Amino acid sequence: MTDMGHVIRLALQSSYDLLDVIELVSDRLSELAGLDEDSAHWVSVAVRESVINAIKHGNKEDATKQVVVQFTLSPRQSPTQFAIEVLDEGAGFEVEEIADPLAPENVLKSSGRGIFFMKSFMDDVQIGRRPEGGMSVRLVKKLA
Repeated sequence: MTDMGHVIRLALQSSYDLLDVIELVSDRLSELAGLDEDSAHWVSVAVRESVINAIKHGNKEDATKQVVVQFTLSPRQSPTQFAIEVLDEGAGFEVEEIADPLAPENVLKSSGRGIFFMKSFMDDVQIGRRPEGGMSVRLVKKLA
């Protein structure tokens, strides 16, 4: 059996009302992982952006659909990484089709920077379609 590490899995209805709960869990686990205040803040921003995208773009704010957020500190003894996976039940999208937020025609737009932020703040970001439908966003922060 592989070492899953410390895992917290939250399954929530697609509602912005629960963003603060997810942020609290992220902040507390960042603290337990030994991240400094700045790193913990940026992890929280990346997680928040991912969950907002799952609610808004993935599940289209449909409260009957769930967003699952799984936090993992691994390995269990002396964790070396903090991974967060955000799953939605939406139709999905092709990552290659996301507009570059740094392109001149997009710089002044008020949206479209979530994935850019995630990639800027985390050590690894993997985005893909789930076989059962929906999208998966996996965010990883390496620990000292």
